[in-house]
Amino acid sequence: MADKKRPILTVLVILGVIALFLGGVMIFIIKMVDPVSDLSFAAKIGIIPIEGAILDSQTITSQLIRFRKDNRIKAIVLRINSPGGAVGPTQDIYREIKRTVRIKKVVASLGGVAASGGYYIAAATHKIVANPGTITGSIGVVMEFVRFEELLGKIGVDLVVRKSGEFKDIGSPHRELTDRDREIIDALIADIQGQFVDAVAGGREIPIEKVNQIADGRIFSGARAKELNLVDALGNFQDAVDVAKEMAAIEGDVSLVYPTKSRMELWEIFLEGTGNSICRIVQGIKPQLAYKWGGL
Repeated sequence: MADKKRPILTVLVILGVIALFLGGVMIFIIKMVDPVSDLSFAAKIGIIPIEGAILDSQTITSQLIRFRKDNRIKAIVLRINSPGGAVGPTQDIYREIKRTVRIKKVVASLGGVAASGGYYIAAATHKIVANPGTITGSIGVVMEFVRFEELLGKIGVDLVVRKSGEFKDIGSPHRELTDRDREIIDALIADIQGQFVDAVAGGREIPIEKVNQIADGRIFSGARAKELNLVDALGNFQDAVDVAKEMAAIEGDVSLVYPTKSRMELWEIFLEGTGNSICRIVQGIKPQLAYKWGGL
């Protein structure tokens, strides 16, 4: 009788091994096809880290769109550690967040620094959570110029420029700004500043007059920002997750879903990082409008 049971046990063991193998293959395929997938039954919250200077918007906006379209993602938390950056990319991200908040709850978690453009994008979310010591605010615009016409003269280099209009080379490092140049640049900065103030006033539902009173580039602690209604609550990342859970009416445990990177995306990040390093050097020479806190 025992001899008859052995083949049956052997078959069961083999079937078990095959089932485990096929299960592993299925999980691998699911992860390859959809890296965001999570096999747990817990509700999911998407986490989008925003780190460093904002020089490009494509990665962040793509992640926002992806999480927004994924019905398994019930809410989104933006973990922001940024001193801000270029105006265009910052406004790109802000606009995509505004589209997202119409569909899903979005919470901003401010880390060590979320200033200028870093705060600009946070203002588009439903709620902002910051540590008491977070450096934030810096509502303002900066445009820097480098001049080296004297250096060129010392080394005997003469730069000749032919231009179609008086202001075509405005801000060029080889000549001094004229009074008319300064008027044009100041008007441009005032325009971009007004866009920043409007974004904060609209996102935070604060009268423009009150925003203008603090929109001189000054930085605030998270605690002071809360007093000014620039922040909703004081807390860390986990507190922001709890706020997102409550807003999305999620009960019980949640699964935090981070954007995953394919090998191609990792290579693109490497190239982007190298390119950004070069851009930072070039930007030290080339004038550029920025929603950026200059303390970092």
